[in-house]
Amino acid sequence: MLAFHTTPSVTHHRITPPLVVGVIAALTVFIVSGCQKPLFPEKNPRSQFETYDSLRQQNQQLVVPDEFGNPQPALRARLTPQT
Repeated sequence: MLAFHTTPSVTHHRITPPLVVGVIAALTVFIVSGCQKPLFPEKNPRSQFETYDSLRQQNQQLVVPDEFGNPQPALRARLTPQT
């Protein structure tokens, strides 16, 4: 009869409380760091074309109110050919 030696092949490590506290602190810092100013503020031009238009006082509206007063993108005014 064969005898088998049953030992676990993987050692199990106990998670220590300082490790748990460190992980929670890192997650907290990561989440709180997301609450900051936006990368691109609204007042800055979004592209070189907006800069070009603003320098020549040819600014186009970005939004127009629809029939219910909700702001919608002003695509028609921005995409019509300029004369």
